[in-house]
Amino acid sequence: MTDRARWAIVTAVLLLLLAIVIWLVAADAAIIRFTVRLYQDKKFLKETVRSWGLMAPLVFIAIQALQVIISPIPGEITGPVGGALFGTWLGLFYSTIGLTVGTLFCFWVGRKWGEPLVRPWLSEHHWNQMNFVLEAEGAIICFILYLIPGFPKDIVSYLFGISPMPFWLFAIVSTVARIPGTWVSSYFGAHVAEQQYIYAIAFMAIIIALCLPIYYHRARIIKRFHKPRPGQEQRPESP
Repeated sequence: MTDRARWAIVTAVLLLLLAIVIWLVAADAAIIRFTVRLYQDKKFLKETVRSWGLMAPLVFIAIQALQVIISPIPGEITGPVGGALFGTWLGLFYSTIGLTVGTLFCFWVGRKWGEPLVRPWLSEHHWNQMNFVLEAEGAIICFILYLIPGFPKDIVSYLFGISPMPFWLFAIVSTVARIPGTWVSSYFGAHVAEQQYIYAIAFMAIIIALCLPIYYHRARIIKRFHKPRPGQEQRPESP
């Protein structure tokens, strides 16, 4: 299949999906109201998951996977809910499974369809900022990007699918790098559920204080990963 044909197919599919979403939103469909409330109302999310009983872990894993695949859905909401529902360690376990499934699915989409599918979803700014991922082969870059707090890991998952990085290496590194942040979310949620609010707030304040310098300098860290393109290398000035 030629690149032009792939672009045509992907564009047609995206336009169809966009038309369906617009129609559902315009019609104020129940599924749209339910989805929006599910990801905006922590209490409603918690009650909904608990209502599934023994199926609750599977439902929560599916929610975690979905919030990776659909980038605008914030994972900061679902992570603490896992800790509140299942405790720190089970919350970490279920969250890790869901996040890994979603991340690997994004990688597979990027590997299967390539730039024609991923490129239209990114602004020019984000594409120029993140396109260094397309040439990434080493595990260190992948680990750092998934470890940095506040980094758009959902977008990166699609981009790594276009990169030459092997699937097995990406699966291991991205999963391990997500664990510290996932543990923090689960730990915070578990203590909020136990009504240890002062302790939970103090814990998050310490974590934020530790992560703030990294988050503040994230653009500078990303810039270090960019390699100069041919013809853009800086030449020493002649005396």
